[in-house]
Amino acid sequence: MIKAENINKYYGDLHVLKNVSVDIKEGEIVSVVGKSGAGKTTLLQILGTLDVLDKSKDTSLIINGEKIDGLGDKALSKFRNKNIGFIFQFHQLLPEFTAFENVCIPGYIARNKDIDVQKRAKELLEFLNLGHRLNHKPNELSGGEQQRVSVARALINNPSVVFADEPSGNLDSQHADELHKLFFQLRDEFGQTFVIVTHNKELADMADRKLVMQDGKIISQ
Repeated sequence: MIKAENINKYYGDLHVLKNVSVDIKEGEIVSVVGKSGAGKTTLLQILGTLDVLDKSKDTSLIINGEKIDGLGDKALSKFRNKNIGFIFQFHQLLPEFTAFENVCIPGYIARNKDIDVQKRAKELLEFLNLGHRLNHKPNELSGGEQQRVSVARALINNPSVVFADEPSGNLDSQHADELHKLFFQLRDEFGQTFVIVTHNKELADMADRKLVMQDGKIISQ
C-alpha cells in the first residue's frame, strides 16, 4: 500500500528525516512512536502528501501503486482527495456547518454525486453511533463525538489509507479507548490501512506493527 524509500527532509540546516524507508501493507494498522522531535509528524505529513520530501536519485514514494513524488500539484491534490483520509488531534471541523455537512465536504470537493455523498455520510455517521447528531454543529457535540465526526469525514471518499496524528491526544481515557477500538473495527469493516502517530502506549501496542523513531530515523519496527 505504501512503499517509501530513502525519504529525507530538511528545514534549512536541520535534517529532520534521514533516509527513512518503510513498507506498509494493505489493511495494516501501523503506529509510529518516539520522543518529541523524532520526526514522526514530518514523516506522516510526507507520506500523506501534505508536505514535500527532498528529492534525490534514490528517493521514492509509492502509494496504492502510484508514484507520488513525480506528481504535479493539481494531480497530487486529486490523488490525495481520492485516496487519503486524515484524522488530527484537534478535529478541525468547520464550526459553521453541521456534523453531516462537515462529513460531506470532501465528497463534494471530489465532485461525487450529491445524493451518493449524502447517503454515504449518513451511513458513516450512523455506523459511528451519531445518527441522532447529524444536524448538530461542532460546539453542540462532545469531544468524543467531534472526533468521530472527523473519522467519518476521513472515510467519506473511501480512501485507501487513513493517516492519524495523535488522534486521541485531546480525549479523556474513556473516549480515547473507544476511538482506539474503532480504528480496528473500521479496518475490519472497510479494509482501510491506518498509519497512526501517537504517544499513547496502549494504542501503539495494539497496532499490527510499531515503528519507533529517533533522531529522524526508524530504529525499530
